[in-house]
Amino acid sequence: MKQIITHFTDDDLYKFTMCCAVIDNFPRAQVKYTFTDRDNTVYPEGFAEQLSEQIAMLESVTITDEEIRFMRHRCNYIPGWFYTYLKGYRFNRNWVSVWQDDNGHLHVEIEGSWSDTILLEVKILAIISELYYIMTGQSRLFDYDAYYRKTYEKGKRLLEAGCVYSDFGTRRRASFESEDTVVRAMKDCYHSQSWDGRFVGTSNVYLAMKYDVLPVGTMAHEFVCAIGGMFGPQMANNIAMNLWRNTFRGALGTYLYDSFGWEIFSLNFSEDFANLFKGLRVDSGDNYEQLQRIVEKYRSLGIDSRTKQVIFSNALDTDAALKVQQYARHYCQPSFGIGTHFTNDFDGVKPMNIVIKLIAAKITESWAFYNDTCKISEDEGKHTGSPEVVKRFMEALHIDG
Repeated sequence: MKQIITHFTDDDLYKFTMCCAVIDNFPRAQVKYTFTDRDNTVYPEGFAEQLSEQIAMLESVTITDEEIRFMRHRCNYIPGWFYTYLKGYRFNRNWVSVWQDDNGHLHVEIEGSWSDTILLEVKILAIISELYYIMTGQSRLFDYDAYYRKTYEKGKRLLEAGCVYSDFGTRRRASFESEDTVVRAMKDCYHSQSWDGRFVGTSNVYLAMKYDVLPVGTMAHEFVCAIGGMFGPQMANNIAMNLWRNTFRGALGTYLYDSFGWEIFSLNFSEDFANLFKGLRVDSGDNYEQLQRIVEKYRSLGIDSRTKQVIFSNALDTDAALKVQQYARHYCQPSFGIGTHFTNDFDGVKPMNIVIKLIAAKITESWAFYNDTCKISEDEGKHTGSPEVVKRFMEALHIDG
């Protein structure tokens, strides 16, 4: 089996920015992650063994001087000491446990230092997705020339409509080549003429380097969820926003607010934070309802929401983005992070519905126990974490359900 991940920065930017913030604020924290397949997929026999081999192969993947030069140039908000850390970073297969049960369902658990294990999630998800299509034979259906043309047409539609958008598709891509094709097609389309819209770049740092576009991304839910586990969900957003601004000094100013639902975030989102952060990211719930909540919150603080960026990234496709663009442009500066629809949209191939989520954390290795945590989504049925922990957090936050 070929090695699927061969570049250290074949990863989402926000894994690196969060890793930096974790070292800066929680250098001794320990965490646990678990894998969830929302479609309850039955994986081919031997899949766990092949996945374990791919994870072991990560031990040979190290960051190059070229990758560091690119990140220094394009990501000047990341402090220089972080690249010294990355130069010495090595993956370790012992952080990960992989097995299949008697029904063929896949189980993956990760445990270790937060600053180490944080760089595994996206890579493992990308490996699982690509490996699944290889082992089921579906990868033979991938026509990359046709995919380039299909992606180019998506780009034309988005750019003609004035959409500002990026590729967010690493974690559930059909293959590395599919995402490579997407970034190449989108860049070619954008530079083919003048448009009202803008292709900003990609969350994938390696492909941003390869095609000389902007690597984009801020944070993921795990940063807030870990803090919620260690300190409680009521003030997790407040603590996370404070730590984020202290690490990055106002850069990377788009906040992902929905780790524990809108209501508790809104209570934590005071005027100083609203002025500090450039905007908010909508990643669950109804896009239109969430936008109106955001607009009303800014209005209550005396802030014109039209001066703020709102990034929409909740399971978008081209048609949905076009509709949101026409509505949201009257209320904010909309932009779009589009993932699976860009990188796993081959005819006759079903995209995987897989996640790896942080489920427990402790602030130092000397603690004898972990603090459980979860994610409370604005989408019903998409909470992550054990049902008992979700119930306990919802009760603490006075959330019905």
